[in-house]
Amino acid sequence: MRLIECVPNFSEGANLNIIKQITDVITTVNGVQVLNVDPGKATNRTVVTFAGEADAVIEAAFLAIKKAGELIDMSRQHGEHPRMGATDVCPLIPISNITLEETAAYARMLGKRVGEELGIPVYLYEYAQADKTRSNLSVIRAGEYEGFFKKIKLPGWLPDFGPVEMDIKRGATVIGARDFLVAYNVNLNTTSVAMANAIAFDVRESGRIIREGEQVNDNVPAKQPGTLKAVKAIGWYIEEYGIAQVSMNLTNLAVTPLHIAFEEVCNCAAARGIQVTGSELIGMVPLKALLDAGKYFLQKQQSSAEVNENELILIAVKAMGLDELAPFYPAKRIIEYQLKNKAL
Repeated sequence: MRLIECVPNFSEGANLNIIKQITDVITTVNGVQVLNVDPGKATNRTVVTFAGEADAVIEAAFLAIKKAGELIDMSRQHGEHPRMGATDVCPLIPISNITLEETAAYARMLGKRVGEELGIPVYLYEYAQADKTRSNLSVIRAGEYEGFFKKIKLPGWLPDFGPVEMDIKRGATVIGARDFLVAYNVNLNTTSVAMANAIAFDVRESGRIIREGEQVNDNVPAKQPGTLKAVKAIGWYIEEYGIAQVSMNLTNLAVTPLHIAFEEVCNCAAARGIQVTGSELIGMVPLKALLDAGKYFLQKQQSSAEVNENELILIAVKAMGLDELAPFYPAKRIIEYQLKNKAL
C-alpha cells in the first residue's frame, strides 16, 4: 500500500468532547488508523496523528476538517500557540511506497476539495506550494486569525483555493506535504517568556534581528542566524505547568537530531543563567530518533552503547526528561510501534 501519515492540528485543546467528535469521523474511514491524540490546554490545540492508504487518508482528513469547522469557533478561540483556523494546519507525510512529490499532489487535491466544497480559504505550504516565497508555515500564518481579515485580500496573499474572504468562524487552513517533523518543547526553570524567546532566537535557524532599524537588501532587517539548522523555535509560558518553554519544530532530524537540539538549548539556557529541567514531545517520534539519543548519552557517559532497544529508549527518555510533565509510553509515542500495533 501507499501509506501516508497525516498530522492535523486543531485549534481546540480543552474540550475533550469536541476533540473526540473530530477523531471519531476519522475512524469512520476504512483503511485509516488514529495513532495518537495529543491535546494541550494552554496552547488550546490538539495534534492528531493518523495514517493509512493515501486515498483513505485524504478522505479522513477532509471529514476531520469539515467537522472541526462545525465545532470550533475561531472568533472565541485563544491559546498560546499561533493559529489561523479551526484546522490550523494539515500536513501529509509519506511513509512507504509513495514519494514526497506524489504526496504533495494529494495535498493539492485535498486543498482544492476543502476550498471548493467547504468554502474555507486554503493555503498550500512546503512541498505542495510552488511559490517558495509563501511555502513556509510561519510566514503564511504571520498575523494569525485576527490579522487575516486584511492579509487575505493583499495581492501576494490570496488563498490557493477557496474564497478570498476570511471565514469568521472557521478561519483559514494550511495544507501541505513535508518530511517527518518532530514537535519538541524544552522546559525551563523560569516563567519568563522573554528569556525563553531569547534562547529560542539563539538556537533557531532564522536567528534574530541584529539591531532594530538595520536593513540589508530590499528593506529586509539584518539577521544573526541561530546555531541549529532545520529548526524553528519560539518561547512561551505554559500556565498549565507554571513554566516557560522553548518550543521547537525539528524539520530534518538528519540535520539536527533530537538530542542535539536538547543539548544546544541546555547550553544556551545555561549561558543565560537558566536551567533546563526536562522536555516533552508533541505527537509522535521515529524510533531512530530515540535510539540515536540513547547511544549519544551513553557515549557521553563513556558507557558502552551495546544495550538493547528498550534500554536505549529509557536512557533517552531519562536523559532528556521526556517524562517530567507526563509519563512517556514508547508504545504510544513511537511511530513504528504504533504502526506495528495497528497492523496497517
